[in-house]
Amino acid sequence: MDTLNRGSAPFPPAIWSAIDEAAANGARDQLTGRRFLELEGPFGVGLTTIEVGNDDYCRQPGPDEAGAILGRAIPLPMIRKSFRLSIRRVAAHVENGQPLDLSPAQSAAEAVADREEELIYQGTPSFGLHGLLTIDGHQEITGGDWTSPERALQDVLEAATQLDNSGLRGPYALALAPALYNNLFRLFPGTEITGVEHLRRLCTAGIYKAPIKGGVLVDTRVGTLVLGQDLQAGYSSQDGVHYHLFVSESIVLRIDDPKAICVIKAPSA
Repeated sequence: MDTLNRGSAPFPPAIWSAIDEAAANGARDQLTGRRFLELEGPFGVGLTTIEVGNDDYCRQPGPDEAGAILGRAIPLPMIRKSFRLSIRRVAAHVENGQPLDLSPAQSAAEAVADREEELIYQGTPSFGLHGLLTIDGHQEITGGDWTSPERALQDVLEAATQLDNSGLRGPYALALAPALYNNLFRLFPGTEITGVEHLRRLCTAGIYKAPIKGGVLVDTRVGTLVLGQDLQAGYSSQDGVHYHLFVSESIVLRIDDPKAICVIKAPSA
């Protein structure tokens, strides 16, 4: 089933290969969740929901009453961003070997990757999708001033201790707001050792700069990214001037154990 409509595009497979490479390059540096969370799939574009938890009574039936047993499911969002390529420039590339600017494909893939990151960390609670920072039942501490390397280390150790006390002993991954991540490269006073060097011994699943406020330390068994359609480009139409294309994917984070998350709240101003 050609859901990407590639067969209707009036250009050769080599163009698709170049578009795919540009899209992959655009998304790669934006994605952090995929680097430390388990990934299942792809299962195909037809996967629209996944079941979570166990079936249970919606309410306990009375002695003479039939019970209604329900399952729980979460939707699998599709993320999509359109872009255009000049018909003339594609023809110049195919016919005359001129360079083809694929930055529109790269920018579209970056936008899709940014939205994936938002879903992983923030979710969309109004649609029943919870992220690492927003799901009920996660653990939490309030961080301090990370311009001091000692305080950064102290906060992450406190978060790790909370996880450890809950029986979640790693491996740990740490995702941080850009300012906090950058502060980890400060030297400890009187040494040539940075904060990130210390924390890498604890956070063996990696330390990542992420589009969030504060930080989050997770045991990597927290859950799974379920992939329907992996990031791919497709064809929509053409208007005589441009080819209209898109980049899309479908993915959701299934959180199995909220206690495997410890949010490091940024201190109030």
